[in-house]
Amino acid sequence: MSFSRRNQQTGQQQIFGRYKMPRKRNVRGGLLVAILLATLAVCKYYSNSQFNEVTGETQHVSISPEQEIALGLHSLPSMVEQYGGLHPDPEAQQFVKAIGNRIVQNSDALQTPYQYDFHLLNDPNVVNAFALPGGQVFITLALFNKLETEDQLAGIFGHEVGHVVARHGAERIAKQELTQGLTGAAVIASGDYNTAQAAQMIANVVNMSYGRDQELQSDELGVRFMIQSGYDPEALVGVMKILEEASGGQRQPEFLSTHPSPDNRVQRIREAIERYKGQ
Repeated sequence: MSFSRRNQQTGQQQIFGRYKMPRKRNVRGGLLVAILLATLAVCKYYSNSQFNEVTGETQHVSISPEQEIALGLHSLPSMVEQYGGLHPDPEAQQFVKAIGNRIVQNSDALQTPYQYDFHLLNDPNVVNAFALPGGQVFITLALFNKLETEDQLAGIFGHEVGHVVARHGAERIAKQELTQGLTGAAVIASGDYNTAQAAQMIANVVNMSYGRDQELQSDELGVRFMIQSGYDPEALVGVMKILEEASGGQRQPEFLSTHPSPDNRVQRIREAIERYKGQ
């Protein structure tokens, strides 16, 4: 072999040593890993279940009530700050807490281990009420000022306590863990970012639909707790009208909304009133 031929081969080896050619993707190996991840996600989701004494349902949850309480208390300061702090009027705060506590003390919510507390947020613009896992419940000043009766406030708190009692926060955490696991498996199996996007879209739709079911269940529980506490459950219908007016009458299609349409909620509320008022 000539000197020039040897130099040429040596040069090629050096080049290929520095710049390795990409190896063909191990499709079979990626698919096996994806199947394993998907199986683990599904097994984890369905193996973690607890019976809810108030709702009478077996739920898939991955955290304990004590962890829900800790999560809510940990999140409380940031949520208060996000909505402009607590309203400075101590009488208004005391009134809010009294209505919320009446709902808890006189309803099936008292059977639960949660640490309920009720807060009036000093946000005059955002019409909202929500509950954190474990029992921290909030209403903004903007929504509070739109209410006409004590029963309407009780209806809002009954609904939010329903979220806590039904452990909706814990359910959503478990459901998101499941969908994230399945999405990750889809990415590994395909190696295609577009497929990952499609999988995430499916996951979002699943969680969105689940959220609408939670809202309807909380409406039903709100009616139940209001009746048990001596409030007029028809006031919850009035709350739905207030919320609709606050949205400016603009509705998204229900399928793409995290909340059911007001008409659907009113119908379900009236059905719950008929079911519970004779008990």
